Amino acid sequence: MSHGPIRTTMAGLLLILAGCSAGDAGAEPADTGLPQIVRVGLIPNIAPQEQKAKYGPLAGYLETALDREVELFVASDYAGVVAALASEQIDVAYLGGLTYVQAEEQVDLTPLVTEIDALTGTPQYDSAIVVAADSPVQSTDELVAGGGGFAFGDPASTSGSLYPRIMITDAGATCDPLTLTSCPPLESVVFTGGHDATAQAVLGGTVEGGGVELRILRRLESEGKVPEGALRTIETRRVQGYPWVGRTALGAGALGQVTQAFLDIEDPELLDLLRATDYVQVAPEDYDEIRTTATELGLLTPA
Repeated sequence: MSHGPIRTTMAGLLLILAGCSAGDAGAEPADTGLPQIVRVGLIPNIAPQEQKAKYGPLAGYLETALDREVELFVASDYAGVVAALASEQIDVAYLGGLTYVQAEEQVDLTPLVTEIDALTGTPQYDSAIVVAADSPVQSTDELVAGGGGFAFGDPASTSGSLYPRIMITDAGATCDPLTLTSCPPLESVVFTGGHDATAQAVLGGTVEGGGVELRILRRLESEGKVPEGALRTIETRRVQGYPWVGRTALGAGALGQVTQAFLDIEDPELLDLLRATDYVQVAPEDYDEIRTTATELGLLTPA
């Protein structure tokens, strides 16, 4: 009896199985699927350990929505999150606008979504310059002319550094484009590392004024960490919302799953934690103003 047809059939079957196996292995992280462990990075708007603990419910939600284990990562500063993206230590990250456009110089990223801000009702939020409630200063012009001290947050913070720098520059300060250690006529400039620390520096009189994200200040007030009304806003600027981004190398399928997970959030408590009422998709061009301004101020390499 001839076994030729059987051998041919078995050989063909093995080739088909081998092809399916190779295709499945290649598709897992790159094309249509997510890694088995999705690593999510967060910029430290407040103290890193506190930030990580606060976002525990988000990790739980994403594990259910994505059917994957989720690990949270909070670096000690904004640059640490960018470094983790560039070294493929994290897959998805929540970045400020400035951090995102700076990170693009190191790693190929796709912006996914941003939140509808609960305070503004838009995909934008407010950066503010604040002074103590009893300060005689009524405007940024007066603050700069008075020559007191000023506090920024993290150097890569959009609302705690970039936009406050725009505001004090427009008011007459001349800041060192590389180090920002000097912004005459302001007497001194400090970087506190976070919005909470900046608020405390102004509250404690270490500096005359500081740059903070207004919604974070309101959250600090509601939590009793800053007495309500103890700080007074003298100027605000509207800023494009923080983007959730993913490494483009994950593939459109994986990034689409993450995007949809955010668009599907309905839990009011989780949305409140995320300072959102809803989510909308974003595109690279939504951050063109930040790119342009950051380049003009020497914070980005000109294209």
